[in-house]
Amino acid sequence: MEKEDQRNFLLAMVAMIAFVFLYQVFVMEPAQKRYEAQQAVIAAQEQTATVDTAAIEAAGPKPLPEALATAPRVTIDAPSLDGSIRLSGARLDDLQLKKYFLTVDRTEEIRLLRPEESEFGYFTTYYWADGNTLVAGRNSPWTQVGEGSLSAATPVTLRLETESVSIDRVVSVDENYLFTFSDTVTNLSAEPKTLRPIGSIERQGDWNGFLKETDPASAVSGGLAHMGLMGVTDGTLRLQKYKPLVASKKAKGETADGNFPTTEGGWWGLTDMYWMSALVPDQAAPFTASVNRASLARGGPLEVRTEGTDVSLAPGASVTVENRIFAGAKKFEVLSEYEKAKGIPMMIDAIDWGWAYFLTKPFFYVLHWLHGHVGSFGWAILAFTVLIKLPLVPLYNASFKSMAKLKKLQEPMKELNERFASDPQRKQQEIMKLYKQEGANPIGGCLPILVTIPIFYALYKTLYVTLDMRHEPFWYMKDLSAPDPTAIGNLFGLLPWAAADIKGIFIIGTIFGIGLLPLLYGGTMAVLQSLSPPPPDKMQARIIMAMPLVFMFVFGGFAAGLVLYWVWSNVLTFIQQYTIMRLNGAETEVGKFVAGLLGRRKAAAE
Repeated sequence: MEKEDQRNFLLAMVAMIAFVFLYQVFVMEPAQKRYEAQQAVIAAQEQTATVDTAAIEAAGPKPLPEALATAPRVTIDAPSLDGSIRLSGARLDDLQLKKYFLTVDRTEEIRLLRPEESEFGYFTTYYWADGNTLVAGRNSPWTQVGEGSLSAATPVTLRLETESVSIDRVVSVDENYLFTFSDTVTNLSAEPKTLRPIGSIERQGDWNGFLKETDPASAVSGGLAHMGLMGVTDGTLRLQKYKPLVASKKAKGETADGNFPTTEGGWWGLTDMYWMSALVPDQAAPFTASVNRASLARGGPLEVRTEGTDVSLAPGASVTVENRIFAGAKKFEVLSEYEKAKGIPMMIDAIDWGWAYFLTKPFFYVLHWLHGHVGSFGWAILAFTVLIKLPLVPLYNASFKSMAKLKKLQEPMKELNERFASDPQRKQQEIMKLYKQEGANPIGGCLPILVTIPIFYALYKTLYVTLDMRHEPFWYMKDLSAPDPTAIGNLFGLLPWAAADIKGIFIIGTIFGIGLLPLLYGGTMAVLQSLSPPPPDKMQARIIMAMPLVFMFVFGGFAAGLVLYWVWSNVLTFIQQYTIMRLNGAETEVGKFVAGLLGRRKAAAE
C-alpha cells in the first residue's frame, strides 16, 4: 500500500508540473503578449497625441471659426444639439446645447465641446486598434458616405479605408444627448486580425478657465458640486475632482497604471456642474476604464479612456460593434430614461447628490413632482416648504410650548438672578427648581435645530446641483439659481443703476448690495427671535440679537431660490410659534406691539 501511495504522489506531482507548464504556455504568455500590445497602442497613441498637441500649442489657439475650418465636417442639427463632427478622426468636437444658454437673455447657447485647435479644446470619439497599431486614430481620414446632416431622424455614415481594414461608422443621435456609433469593421487582409475599440474624451487647457468662459455659475460654485472624473465601473460610482485628477493623485479603485476594474456595463467621462460628456461602451461586453496618467505626467491634456473587448476577424470577415457617447445636460428625466430604457447603470447618479443622497434625492423627487404640477419652480419651493414642515409640527409644537413656559418665567428668573447674584451655585439650584415646578425644559427649544440643519444642507445641495432651478424666473427674479438681483443701493430697481454694479463695490456693495429677499430673511429671523426668551447672559443676548444681521449678509450671496425657501419657512414658523405661545398664555414682544397698535386705534376711534 505504501508503494502505491508513493506512485500516486509522483503521478500527482507530474500532473501538477504539466498543468503549470501548459497554463504558462497557453494562458499566461498569450495574456502577457496581449497586455504588451495594449501598452504599445497606448504608447503609440500618446506619442501621436504629444506631437499633435505640441504643434497646436506652439502655433497657439485659433479663434473658434478658424479652428472649425481646419477640417471637413458633417453638420449636426438635432432637437437638443447642434454643431458638427470633424471627419479627421471622426471626432465630436463642436457641440452646443440648444435648450441651455449662458445667460437669462438666451442669446448664446452653452458650448460643450470645442475643436482641439481652439482654446480649451474638448472632444470625444472611438478609435480602433490592431495590436500595437491604431487603424482608426486621432486624425484618420474618414469620409462621409452620401450627403446630409446628422439629425434625430437621419443618421450619417462615415467610412475609413486602410490597406488591411475598412470601417463603416453609422452615427445616430436621439432627441436628447445620446450618440450611437455603430461600427462595421471588415478585415481586408489575408491574415486573421484582432481589433478592439478605444473610447477617448480629451480636454485641454485650464478646466477652470474653460468653466469661467462657458458657464460662470459652475466656475464659482466652489466645492459644492462635483466636477471632474465621473463614471461607473464594477457597479461603483467613481469620482475624482479636476484638481487632484490633473495633479495625478490616484482615485479610489485606480491601479498604478491608471486603470479601474474591468466591468460589464457602465460609463466613463468628465463632468461639470450641469453638463457632462461620457463614454458608454457596449453594455453587454467587458471594458476597462482608465485615466491617461502618462499624458498628465508630461503636462499634456487630460484624457479618460475605455478599452473594449477584443474582436477576432478571419480574412474577409466583418463584425458590427455598437458604442455610445453621452454629451449634454444632466437633466434628471433624460438620465432616468437612459438608465431605464437603455440599461445604462446609475445614470441618474451623474447628478451629484452628495453624501446626504438619502435626503437630496427624495427632496429633488418631491420638488420635481411639484414643479410639474404647479408650473413654476418658485411655487414648487413654497409648496415644498409646507410639506417639509407638516411632519415636524409635533416636534415644533413641543418645542414652542417649552419656550412659552420659559417666556412666562422671565420675571421669576430675573428675581432669582438678583437675589442670588453672589451665590451662583444656589442661583442655579433655584433656577432648576423653578424649571421643575413649571415643567419647563431649557433645551426643548433646541430640538428643531437638530432637524433643521440637515434639511437646510440637503436642500441647499439639491437646488445647486440640479438643473431645474437654473434660469427659472419667479416674481421679480429672472434666475432662481442666482443671488437676489435687487439692491438697497438702487431702491430695489427704482433708481437707474444696476444692482450688479452696486454689489461689485467692495465695502459699499456689502451693505448697499443686499437684495430684497436677504432683507426679508433678516427681518423674519429677528421677529422669530422676539418670540423666544432671551438668554440671561447679556453678552449672549447681544450675539443672538446680531445674528439676523449677520445671516442677512451671508444669505445675500446665496441662490435666490434657497433664500425664498428660508423666508417662507420663517413666516410659517412664526405663525405656528405665535399661535402656540398665545394659547399657552405667554406674552411676546410682537403681541405687545399688536396690542398697543390696536389700543391706539381703539382710542382714536373713541
